[in-house]
Amino acid sequence: MRARGVFFLLLLFAAAAGVWFWWSSRAPQQGTLSLAPTQFADLPGWSASDPRAALTAFRRSCDALQKLPPARAMSGAGYAGSVSDWLGACAAAPGSASSARSAREYFETWFTPVAVDGQGLFTGYYEPELRASRTRHGAFQMPIYGMPDDLVSVDLGLFRPELAGERIEGQLNGHMLAPYPARAEIDAHGVPAKILFYADDPVAVFFLHVQGSGRVRLEDGSVARVSYAGQNGRPYTPVGRTLIENGSLARGDVSLQSIRAWLRDHPREQRAVLETDQSFVFFQEKPIGDAALGSDGSEGVALTPGASLAVDPHLHALGAPFYVATTTADTAPGKAVPLLQTLLIAQDTGGAIRGAVRGDVFWGVGPSAEDIAGRMTSRGTFAVLLPKAVAARLGPHADYQVATR
Repeated sequence: MRARGVFFLLLLFAAAAGVWFWWSSRAPQQGTLSLAPTQFADLPGWSASDPRAALTAFRRSCDALQKLPPARAMSGAGYAGSVSDWLGACAAAPGSASSARSAREYFETWFTPVAVDGQGLFTGYYEPELRASRTRHGAFQMPIYGMPDDLVSVDLGLFRPELAGERIEGQLNGHMLAPYPARAEIDAHGVPAKILFYADDPVAVFFLHVQGSGRVRLEDGSVARVSYAGQNGRPYTPVGRTLIENGSLARGDVSLQSIRAWLRDHPREQRAVLETDQSFVFFQEKPIGDAALGSDGSEGVALTPGASLAVDPHLHALGAPFYVATTTADTAPGKAVPLLQTLLIAQDTGGAIRGAVRGDVFWGVGPSAEDIAGRMTSRGTFAVLLPKAVAARLGPHADYQVATR
């Protein structure tokens, strides 16, 4: 008991020191989140949309909301009210809808669309599938790590309320919380963690880190899910940026597909380029469950292909529906690109997903999902659907002064 108590005091001291260093060296930028209630008729393509998948995804978010204290504020900047404000809409949500029209009627009955001012960036993500083994042999040499024993994760909201939802990670160095090793050091020396699987492709493992979850197909044909468990706390640097800066790819040519092709065509430079991204992700093995769904997102519910969205949790509430108007790929001059005008449910977050109008669309599992997600870098708009009473409290226009990081 005494040793555990001493360790706790050391951890508390280290965490406090880490919080002070993090806060003093990383000043938030102030911005404005502008909201204006609108009408469903003003949403581009709403009358032809099919929100049935979004309705099913919303029910999963409702299951999570119903487990929370009713008085708890919804996440985000505060405009979405409290959990209790959403329970009526949740209770009225049908388990399924017989038609796209009936799904639209449900949302029209219980919600008011609220436009988020401005245009922003929309990207896509997916669950990759890797070949792997539980033992190291032959081509299976690249480790997929579980959580390290020496990784300390600090919830900064416990120290400062304005930092709710922010975390830092590190390792104890005496009485101090020090940065955790970056990708290059982990590649060279490993970490004190269980190795869940060995994959046969370092590039595939790297993209698993970028996506945050995936599936591994084992030698006997069985499939397991690997879900995000933690991260080393180092900054994420897109390797596409690295390849642009060193002249390997032109800015207009960068996509997941072009990055993967360059890495495989340049095996000698591959590791050095990948290690310009200091971030490193650790995983946990989970049962596949419903194979049609993705891993659990940040809200704690399974992601629905084409119906789940990652948003900035500092600004927007997880569980809220968002109507997105964008395209499914970067718009090139003279080239027709399919429109994406659809309802999605905010059920996830991401380190690169920051800003008032910023979304990452979950496309599912496998090559077809990768093809869409890898090419999607589009400009667009969105509107959040709020329970009618919540939207009425906003009035005709509302501005929120928010800190973005």
